[in-house]
Amino acid sequence: MPGIDETRDFIPLNIAVLTVSDTRTHEDDKSGDILAERIEKAGHAVAARRIVQDDMGLIRAALKSWIADHRIDVVISTGGTGLTGRDVTPEAFQSVYDKEIEGFAALFHRISYEKIGTSTIQSRATAGVAQGTYLFALPGSPGACKDGWDEILVHQLDYRYRPCNFVEIMPRLEEHKLRK
Repeated sequence: MPGIDETRDFIPLNIAVLTVSDTRTHEDDKSGDILAERIEKAGHAVAARRIVQDDMGLIRAALKSWIADHRIDVVISTGGTGLTGRDVTPEAFQSVYDKEIEGFAALFHRISYEKIGTSTIQSRATAGVAQGTYLFALPGSPGACKDGWDEILVHQLDYRYRPCNFVEIMPRLEEHKLRK
């Protein structure tokens, strides 16, 4: 049965939160607040937080700066994953991935379907790895952020979670660079 292995020590991560929105400010960024609160409650650190407009160049620039910052282990975004013309978060994320984590979207949709039915099909949640940094793009609704964190990320970003988790493979994410 999956769960927490109490014989293992918790390893706190440094997580950056990116809100993608043309209208949100730090005062009314409910989804960003939800993620930040849950990250800290789980024992991790919110290493950075930023709001950028729905613009591929701005999103990609934020991602690249955090990917290059070796103090950042994970980036979680909220917003810009829909189908409208301004929704370009998945394209920006995919442009920096070394590898995509296809199972994240599949699992997110399964969880979301239980709560909002077929409306989940309008989300393009995505995840991947870039230069050893995990990247997760969640929809902009508070409910979707809760679902993504509470049902997936809180477990996969906890070293104690068994049978496996993202944290335990972090040292090996860039092992291909060691080969000659």
